[in-house]
Amino acid sequence: MTHGRSVRLYLVDGSPTGIITAEIMNWTGHVLVTPRSRLAEALQRSEATRTGIYFLVGDDPDQPSKARVYVGEGDSVVDRIKSHAKDSQKDFWTRACIVTSKDANLTKAHARYLENRFVELTKSADRANVANGNEPARKSLPESDVADMEFFIDQVQVILPVVGFDFLRPKAQGQTNTIDELPATTGTRLDLIMTSGKHGYEARAVEFDGEITVLAGSRGTTESFVTNIYASLRQQLINDGRLIPTNNPNFVEFSEDVTFASPSAAAAVITNRNTNGRTAWRLVQTGQTLKEWQDSQLEIPSGDN
Repeated sequence: MTHGRSVRLYLVDGSPTGIITAEIMNWTGHVLVTPRSRLAEALQRSEATRTGIYFLVGDDPDQPSKARVYVGEGDSVVDRIKSHAKDSQKDFWTRACIVTSKDANLTKAHARYLENRFVELTKSADRANVANGNEPARKSLPESDVADMEFFIDQVQVILPVVGFDFLRPKAQGQTNTIDELPATTGTRLDLIMTSGKHGYEARAVEFDGEITVLAGSRGTTESFVTNIYASLRQQLINDGRLIPTNNPNFVEFSEDVTFASPSAAAAVITNRNTNGRTAWRLVQTGQTLKEWQDSQLEIPSGDN
């Protein structure tokens, strides 16, 4: 059973887009977030002088559909970030996130271990491209320290989405790269299908934590329509090689799993026109539309789900 958790946010200057600190009760970690325009002010804070990890985050100019993230560590985070701020090769980032400890127990060895793990997790989540030129080597730690650092990582994964960073959010649990067999709906995971008798395509997807992940092998139409507010997103996926031509000129195919922020965005990319995803996607298990299933949940008495 998953228990609730409290995240304490503090808006340093009262602005939700300014410098923010974040903490979790009974966790020694501390998160400091700043826009690049406020970097000088943020680096004057005591947290920036500690040993820790930092993330430099911005849009990826080479792949606009994804963010770009640089993961680093340092005995004194402030010195490393100042160096990066002057590096023309890292002009992409617009926000910085510094993760340190409120006590003195986070060492250089811990920071190097965390750096390696956060690079791994960012790549695995596939929500952002990693800007690190070389993947940092994992620092060997005693077994007890590894357990402590993995707990530390778990807390960071909780806090970062709260302050606007989703690059560490894992993919849907139990997600598969094939569409031949999908498990039944369990918990917050919904296995979805969208087909067209007229156009002959079939797409499969997973809805998890409010996101829709279209699975590799799913197909969409190449027929053109006048209105598609997601046309630029579809074209970007084609440019990125994530939506590719097939031997049949009537179809395009997803070459890998692709996550969308809404069911309508996913549906519009597949149909190549404006589409209500809530009525276009159906549950594999029951045949209900996504809208019908969501509406049915409102009829369940509180405490029964």
